[in-house]
Amino acid sequence: MKKLLVLPCVAMLFSFTQWHYDLKEAEQIARSQHKYIILNFSGSDWCGPCIRMHKEIFESDAFSKFADTSLVMINADFPRMKKNQLPAKQQAINDDLADKYNSNGAFPLTVLLNADGKVIKQWDGLPKESPEDFVYDVKIAINSDGH
Repeated sequence: MKKLLVLPCVAMLFSFTQWHYDLKEAEQIARSQHKYIILNFSGSDWCGPCIRMHKEIFESDAFSKFADTSLVMINADFPRMKKNQLPAKQQAINDDLADKYNSNGAFPLTVLLNADGKVIKQWDGLPKESPEDFVYDVKIAINSDGH
């Protein structure tokens, strides 16, 4: 009986940031929940800094807690290995996102957008700061947007 009571408490300690894969869906959520959007361009099976960004920043407690309350997360992944190829529909969505927000093909590239898809700030490459400092940078950018 005691074990059953501990499990819900332990589960509450972990953050479960949800990643989306479609900007239109993310914009609708952001509008209805008064949030901003983080769009991350990554190469999940070939880009070392991209992999580190997800592990060190996005999966950190500091970022996850902030993202859960303030952000809608989108991952535009561009894997290279055949076994990791995306369905054609998702690849087309990611290609459209890259055409609009990452025309130079930077990896990783992280873009902060408002609910209308307007770029507020972007980070090219792996930020050379702690997850807490990255969260602070995102908060400053949001506050400077005036909403």
